[in-house]
Parts: sequence; structure tokens; C-alpha cells
Amino acid sequence: MAHRHDPHHEHEHTPGQGHHHGHTDVDWAEMGPLLESSAELFASLYERALGWLAQEVTEPGLIVDAGSGPGVVACLFAETFPGARIVAVDGSQPLLERARARAERLGVADRFSTIAGELPDVLGELDYPADLLWASRSLHHLGDQRAALAAFAERLAPGGTLALMEGGLPPRFLPRDIGMGRPGLQARIDAVQAEWFTRMRTDLPGHVAETEDWPALLSAAGLKHTRTHSFLLDLPAPVPDRARAYVVASLSHMRDKLAEGLDAEDLATVDRLLDPDDEASLHRRPDVFVLEAHTVHTAVRPG
Repeated sequence: MAHRHDPHHEHEHTPGQGHHHGHTDVDWAEMGPLLESSAELFASLYERALGWLAQEVTEPGLIVDAGSGPGVVACLFAETFPGARIVAVDGSQPLLERARARAERLGVADRFSTIAGELPDVLGELDYPADLLWASRSLHHLGDQRAALAAFAERLAPGGTLALMEGGLPPRFLPRDIGMGRPGLQARIDAVQAEWFTRMRTDLPGHVAETEDWPALLSAAGLKHTRTHSFLLDLPAPVPDRARAYVVASLSHMRDKLAEGLDAEDLATVDRLLDPDDEASLHRRPDVFVLEAHTVHTAVRPG
């Protein structure tokens, strides 16, 4: 899977499943550059999340990133835990190639490896149980989330930690009133994305509807000591070019999905926001910002 934001549930994040859901299909390999650049933009958020994990996960021997995507976070784990071996697991070989190249560039390739295959079954290929298994927005790409969490938990060593990044808040990158169209555009985009996300989940093979009470699901998998913490990315206007490019790429990626749910006026506003020649576009506006919250839930396998 992957760190993703497809709706905005998917960028940082990547399973990399080759699922075919019609309009809800996601081509993770094609999204590689966007996944990588957005994860890099969110590096400060991930660093704080990893620092929070490091308070309880001390000197792990093996860390598994289940749904690593292009490996940005997996490499941050290598830097945060210099004594650990890192295994990046994903369903997309092209994304794993990006992950290996990144590990080489950062000088951590000697303790960085990859496994390609579909979660959760591919975790059976691990040589050893994991001291820390990280799943960042990859679980929601699996049809039966409860069964997948049980499989994740089985791959933990006694005393090992499962860290799940799911939930958080939808992103914001514009004021409520942007001076064109009807105010509240992003809230309406959120509603369309939520519908898309529900269809994506429903179309997954073996889909099981589940109440998304992540601590309760972690407990149901036999894990103990659940904790939850949210991490904020707050890049106020005026944003640096990289953040502006992330916002443009994210809205561009969503454009086709939005056509199914937004009215003509809102779609016209979106198209103006994406038109680099328009003074009111995301490319030129001084009021573009990035505000996003990601939530991490952890639990421990009893010793």
C-alpha cells in the first residue's frame, strides 16, 4: 500500500495494490512522483510522529513499513533508529525501486530492504517478527481491515508495537471565501471525496464494513496499551514553491473525481484554480496555505 492522499486520504501514504475498481482504481506507480514529493513536504510531521514513537519503541531491531510507497517515511525510520533494519513492503515494484534509490542516496541501503506483494499476506515473507510495524493509510486499501490488523499483529515480536496512521482531518489550503464562486468550496470538495472514499472501500475485494474505531480494532487484534496522537502540518501563506506545487498537484489529481459530485459553478471555480494563466489560480494566489492533521494509533503485542 502506500502513503497517500488519493482523495486526500492518500498521498503520503501507499499500498500499491493493483486493484481495479473502475473510477476508484488508483495507479500507484503513476502517482509515484506525487507520493514522493508530498511525503517530503510532510517530513516534519513524520519526524514528530517518529519521535513520539521513539519514546516507547526503544532500540527496535526490525521495523516494517507496511505500504511504504516510495520510501520517504521508511528512510526517516532508518535515520530515527540507526540500529534498526528497515523493510519496506508494498504492492508496487516501481515505488519500491524509488524506495531503494532513496535509501542508497541517504546512505542507509546496508540495512534497508524491500518486499513486493499484497498486504497482509506478503508479511509472511518476513524473516523475523517486527519490533515496530508502521502502516500509514495503507490499511484502508484492504477489504477486511479487522482481519488485516490481526495479520499485522501476528507479525509483531512479543512487546512489539503496531503503529497505524488513519483518520486525521481533511486538508485545508484556501480561505472559506476565495473571492470567486460560492464560499465553502473545500467543504464541498470534502463531501465528494468522502463519497469517493466510501465507493473505493466498497469496491475492494472482500470488503467488510467496519466501524472505524481504530483503538477498539487494535484491541480486538489482541494488542494492549493503545495510544493516539495527532500531528499537524501548518504551512501558512505565503507558502514555499514546493508546498504550492503540492496543492496544485493534489487538486489536479482530484479533478476527475470532483466532476461526478460538484455542480457546474464549483467545477468552473476548480478549473480557474488550476489554470496557471488565471490570476486567481493556485499557481499565483498569495493566500494559499497547507493545514493538515494526521492521526497515529499505537498498540503493543503482549510479551
